[in-house]
Formats: sequence, structure tokens, C-alpha cells
Amino acid sequence: MKKTVEIRSATQEDIPEITALFRATIPQATSKYFSEKQMNVWASEADDIEAWEKRIKKLYFIVAQIDTTIAGFAYIKNGNFIEGLYVHKDYKRQGIGSKLLRIMESQAMMNDYDVIKSNINKTAVPFFDNRYFEVIKKHKKNYKGVIFENYLVEKDL
Repeated sequence: MKKTVEIRSATQEDIPEITALFRATIPQATSKYFSEKQMNVWASEADDIEAWEKRIKKLYFIVAQIDTTIAGFAYIKNGNFIEGLYVHKDYKRQGIGSKLLRIMESQAMMNDYDVIKSNINKTAVPFFDNRYFEVIKKHKKNYKGVIFENYLVEKDL
């Protein structure tokens, strides 16, 4: 029996579960493309609790919850830029990422944008490509002294 996915606004109380999901997702999703150093640096973003508090307070930030477990989350800044979209490894390929993405697209349209964008890593390219996003440019991002290869993608709404 398929479990019901509830989408709701993130709260400050969700931060421990969100950051644990974030930290666990990085190595599982990126080990094929990233070095251990890259994965560790990226996962360390989970330690900046103040940044997560600000995201939840200031951005459109939602979670996908199954029973009492947060199965994924997404947030958008500047009305049409997906800053984060993560799904727990145990809930991959169940439509949760697609559902979160559709809600982000709807939010951008409600904000009167006709395009939605995101900076993604190599592991996310197939997911976004399958949902009609185009790679606009490939670029390098320096985060805490470590270089990451990212892709700016966008989709007409």
C-alpha cells in the first residue's frame, strides 16, 4: 500500500531532521562524481543551523512528510530560483522529488515568473533533464575552498 505524502511548510522544529536528511543524502547521491573531500565540505553545510533557520523563516520552504518522517524538502529564493531540493535515500524514485519540483514551479508561476532556474550538480542533471529543464551553462563553484562543477538549468513555465 502506497503511503500518503503530505506537503507542508517547514518549521524550525524540522531543522534536525532536515539537516540529517541533507547530510545523509550527499554521499549517497554524489559518491560517483565527487571526491570524499567535496562530499564532506558540502555535507558540512548541515552544521550551519543559523542558515537553515533563516531559510525556513525567509524563503518558501516545504517538506514532504510520510507518516512522521520527512522524506524530502525543497526551497526557493527570489521567487523563481530553486536553492535546494533533496529526497531521503529511502524514498528515491517514488515521485517525491517530482512532486516537490511541481510545487516549486507553481510557486514561481504564482510569483509571476515565466521561468524557473536552479544551480545543480552533475548527479541532478538527469532528474532535471527529464522534467524539461535545459542546461544554460556549466560553471565552477568555490565553496569553502573546494571547487564544484555545477550546472545552471532553467525551464520555461
